[in-house]
Amino acid sequence: MSDKKNLGHNSKKDFLKSPVEHIDITSFDSRKIIQSMKKMSFVSRETANAADIFNQMIKDKECSIFLTLAGSTSAAGCMHIYRDMIKYNMVDAIVATGASIIDMDFFEALGFKHYQGSQFQNDAELRKNYIDRIYDTYIDEEELQMCDKTICEIADELDPKSYTSREFIQEIGKYLKKNAKKKGSLIEMAYDHNVPIFCPAFTDSSAGFGLVMHQEKNPNKHITIDSIREFRELTEIKIKSKGSGLFMIGGGVPKNFIQDTVICAELLGKNVDMHKYAIQITVADSRDGACSSSTLKEASSWGKVDVTKEQMVFAEATSVLPLIASDAYHNGNWKNRARDIYRNPKETLNFFGIKNDMTVVELSPGGGWYQEIIGPYLRKNGKYISASYDPESKNERTRDCLLYTSDAADEGLGVDLGGRRII
Repeated sequence: MSDKKNLGHNSKKDFLKSPVEHIDITSFDSRKIIQSMKKMSFVSRETANAADIFNQMIKDKECSIFLTLAGSTSAAGCMHIYRDMIKYNMVDAIVATGASIIDMDFFEALGFKHYQGSQFQNDAELRKNYIDRIYDTYIDEEELQMCDKTICEIADELDPKSYTSREFIQEIGKYLKKNAKKKGSLIEMAYDHNVPIFCPAFTDSSAGFGLVMHQEKNPNKHITIDSIREFRELTEIKIKSKGSGLFMIGGGVPKNFIQDTVICAELLGKNVDMHKYAIQITVADSRDGACSSSTLKEASSWGKVDVTKEQMVFAEATSVLPLIASDAYHNGNWKNRARDIYRNPKETLNFFGIKNDMTVVELSPGGGWYQEIIGPYLRKNGKYISASYDPESKNERTRDCLLYTSDAADEGLGVDLGGRRII
């Protein structure tokens, strides 16, 4: 209860002096913690199982991964986690509340900050100082209104027509490329990597205030947000995906919106599978019958989520999400997933003229770029051989010669110098 002390009459500057710092999942390796949590019980084991499922999603090259965001974890220090999940190709599309994307991410991209505060502070005093409170986190309302006005300014410059939230957020990304005070926001990273962001309840945020001002200024020529068209667009992504996985922070509209793509596809006469993988981190109580709290097993009764690889994690997200995301980053499965776009396996095989019954020797295979294309292709009828120099040899001439060759006779598998399987 020490937070209750020394909360007298303070100035605005006194309240807004300790900025929230966003955690960096690349700066620590949580893999040993996750491995230990597998041997525990309760939320620890749920968290470890969720980490395993997320790694499976990333390794599954036919899985489109959807990240959904509800709640205020972006304001609480998780903003860079979501950004880095895009940067390191751990997600393919995002469905979020307008607040997560505009009031928090765009807000900070404009150079503003969220501040550490106290949940015990007198809210009347905060109101006198024009400070908004999210549990123990503070926001300067004057700065938030500047965010609203900037949305209005962006809308004023666009052609007066209907946009999906995805299209409008893409325009925000374009704006940030030239005007961001803080580089590398979630919106800007998504813009750079062509990752779509959908906000089905877009107007329930600073975006809504900004767009109302825009329409008030331009009564006859203004933009509108078409949520029906964006639902169809998101459903088309699901239809075209060979498989799909959900990583859901909180619940709300984003959770239901992405799950409903399966039902929508069915109503359009398309045969699609339920979401193959699903993780939800929430503190909601399933006994209230609400969407946010409904379990993934419950969603399976609606035909939305397969129960084979699903995990509910009943925890406050800022306490477990960094561990799951850091584990995925340091496991490194995203490295192969990221470069699949650029490796062009078919074109690579054609370029080298490789046939599936050949014996192929690769010198100094390095990180496995070609191994993971050629090995599986030769697995049945051919042979793959990886060859490298011996850097430990005492003989200079020997070091300059090929010392090791490990053929891939056992089912086409290559082996590096340490005996580690690489295909």
